[in-house]
Amino acid sequence: MNTSESSYKHNELTFQVMVDASPNALILVNEKGKIAYTNAYVEDLFQYKRTELIGQRIEVLIPGKFKEHHPRFLQHFFKNPQSRMMGAGRELYALKKDKTEFPVEIGLNPIVTVDGNLVLASIIDITERKKAEKHFKLVVESTPNAMVLVDQNGVIKLVNTQTEKLFKYPRQELLNQKIEILIPDEIKSHHPGYRKNYSKNSKMRPMGMGKDLYAIDKEKNKFPVEIGLNPIETHEGKMVLASIIDITERKKAEEASRLYTKKLENKNKELEQFTFIASHDLQEPLKSIAGLIEILIEDYGNELDENGHDSLAFLQESTERMKELITALLEYSRLGQKSKLEQIDCNELVKTVLKDLDLSIKEATAQFKIAELPTLSGYKTELRLLFQNLINNAIKFRRKDKTPIIKISAQKKSRAWLFKIEDNGIGIDMKFASKIFTIFQQLHSNEEYPGTGIGLSHCKKIIELHDGDIWVESTQKKGSIFYFTINLKQS
Repeated sequence: MNTSESSYKHNELTFQVMVDASPNALILVNEKGKIAYTNAYVEDLFQYKRTELIGQRIEVLIPGKFKEHHPRFLQHFFKNPQSRMMGAGRELYALKKDKTEFPVEIGLNPIVTVDGNLVLASIIDITERKKAEKHFKLVVESTPNAMVLVDQNGVIKLVNTQTEKLFKYPRQELLNQKIEILIPDEIKSHHPGYRKNYSKNSKMRPMGMGKDLYAIDKEKNKFPVEIGLNPIETHEGKMVLASIIDITERKKAEEASRLYTKKLENKNKELEQFTFIASHDLQEPLKSIAGLIEILIEDYGNELDENGHDSLAFLQESTERMKELITALLEYSRLGQKSKLEQIDCNELVKTVLKDLDLSIKEATAQFKIAELPTLSGYKTELRLLFQNLINNAIKFRRKDKTPIIKISAQKKSRAWLFKIEDNGIGIDMKFASKIFTIFQQLHSNEEYPGTGIGLSHCKKIIELHDGDIWVESTQKKGSIFYFTINLKQS
């Protein structure tokens, strides 16, 4: 054996060792389309013994629907041999010994030997990949948002039905198009740069944070969108899955909310102006009237008959009543304006309120049953006024034939603390249940039960400051239960 032959045999042995060590199925095919060599992985993949394949035409491993055209493809390859993927852009299938077809990916590499030209085919079973791709497509298709898969060149590779509906394109008109087809003209030229920047630091995040984003449909209608970006690793390389939501209705709601907030701000300014007028301009005439009444009583009291004295007394009472109403109105308008949230022990708060009402409690011989109350976050001055009003009402509207018994308790619910203040007083006709929380509304005469008619209005406003609700359940001549909630977000 000469040196040339020895070298060739050595190279052939080295080649066989390399082929057998490969983790993929490798098949060496000559120009006649016959199998010259295979590795062990071919046996596992195709279920043939190696001796059964060597010398057979390669078409033995190709499904019938592709078999007829394969010799022509093989001839074309040998006329222009170069390393490449087989069937680029097409789905390829192979055939096992038991006639089972399965999807494959095939790489072709030309090899020049002393015995002629050969092609080394590297074959990968992509059944699991195909299943994963199918599952991925089903997930994307079932998503309620528009989903667009884009490669690193900005080319659309996949869309779902929601994308067709949102952008009014059939999906075939979107696939393999640049993503810029869905972007308004004024930012289209900048978008490739944004894509490149994202690919350098690709991670799951919303697109255009802090910016208003817009998309454009087939009819050139521009609309606001919210976009989430998700990097995806695929066999074709890194891609980005964009989730797109039309936020037109949300923007309308935000604008309506902004206008409503502006309207409220204007109303609050008007209320502040009214408060200023009420605290100065309205009280000044009342002071003058009160002063004149005192002068009349001092200077002309002896000259007035009983009717005159009664008239002045009525006028004096009316003036005081008006002052009380103005004061109550001012207090109502100021609720929550300068208060700060703080941690409040409701047990201590109620104790303080009971001390303040000590004289009224003793006069009515009222009894209290108070359960353990929570510590929560709230407006202390306002909550103190809330308990004071509700407890004071329970004492005031008591029955003459019953010792007042007032029960106070609280229960933690899923989203709020539910408080309950129960009495055994005169009760309320439930047809007036909503009326009692309206400012200056009273169910009883001022002579029978004196007051401004604003206490429960205070309570309602205080509870609204705490994102809660207040309501009453009552039976006439048996008593009332006032319920109110304090939102857990406050605490």
